[in-house]
Amino acid sequence: MDPEDLFLARAVELARAGSERGDGGPFGAVVVRDGKILAEAWNRVVVGHDPTAHAEIAAIRAACAAFGSFHLPGTVLYASSEPCPMCLSAAYWARIARIVFANSRAEAAAIGFCDDELYDELNRTCRERSIIMEHRPLPGALEPMRAWANDPRHTLY
Repeated sequence: MDPEDLFLARAVELARAGSERGDGGPFGAVVVRDGKILAEAWNRVVVGHDPTAHAEIAAIRAACAAFGSFHLPGTVLYASSEPCPMCLSAAYWARIARIVFANSRAEAAAIGFCDDELYDELNRTCRERSIIMEHRPLPGALEPMRAWANDPRHTLY
């Protein structure tokens, strides 16, 4: 079997194991660098009472801890399903080089996981979104941002 298929099969196996335990939805993820697994995880939304406990997020967090950096250049994220907008954003923030997934978001939608709604929301203006968003400028609110930007010790990410 091709090594990429092995990593992808591992993500699918994690999805199976986690969902059989009742930890969350049927999603698993593996982060790989230079042909070696840095981290792996499955969805733990239900058991952790945490809507952000997606497999990809957990795997990225663990890989960053193992790698000792908040960036993961040269890594590949193998996911049992196409990442949702949150997980895709996390992959971008982590500077993951590539994502390989087994199931499409259409296949996930067919069993009740409709990421298309979230993708659509992100394309709307703040006023058009289903969550009410208000921009309320506050005197002094920009000061922490200015102080950070002017601090020569800051770390840009």
